[in-house]
Amino acid sequence: MTDLWSKRAQGYVESETHREGRDLDLLVSWAEGETALDVATGGGHVARRLREAGFNVVTADPAPGMRPDVVCRAEDLPFADSSFDTVATRIAPHHFSDIHAAVTQMARVARRLVLVEDTLFESEEMEEIERRYHDPTHVRSYSEEEWRSFLEDAGLEVEEVAFEEKWRDVDAWCERTGCVGPDRARVKELLGDRIDERGGFTDTKILLKARKPR
Repeated sequence: MTDLWSKRAQGYVESETHREGRDLDLLVSWAEGETALDVATGGGHVARRLREAGFNVVTADPAPGMRPDVVCRAEDLPFADSSFDTVATRIAPHHFSDIHAAVTQMARVARRLVLVEDTLFESEEMEEIERRYHDPTHVRSYSEEEWRSFLEDAGLEVEEVAFEEKWRDVDAWCERTGCVGPDRARVKELLGDRIDERGGFTDTKILLKARKPR
């Protein structure tokens, strides 16, 4: 899958959905300290904004084409315990093959905070649309209750939870994952009247700020 994600890299660098938004502003505003790790950096937008805020940032991603500082999975972070003041991941955990291992690793290498943003679980129907037609690398989106349990099981204390709606252009959303032809047509059919007059739809992102007890 890493070769596939390397091929997708430029699409995520250029994606307006990933490059900006109130969700990104909020995630960055939560960060603390001087050092940060951006897990599954993708287009590098969290890292860029954290650097602009004065953080010394290391990026990690399993796809070499994303040009991370360290090529690795979220489940296998090659850093010592408490290496970074803030550890963040944004719009990526639904691709993690083992969410429990990934959250445990992020908690381990964090000194203060773990910050998470991802698409909120909506329905099994939407999960099927994602996996079967839109993006075969999609594993699962999670509910607020599930996210709280992942973070708490990793020894973290959830301090804040927020929700942000994000509008997606359906064609651009599909283009980034190579969803073309009959699959794209099927996605549009299944989304139905959720697609508005601009050719897009809205989903909800969940953001969580979790602290590592001293």
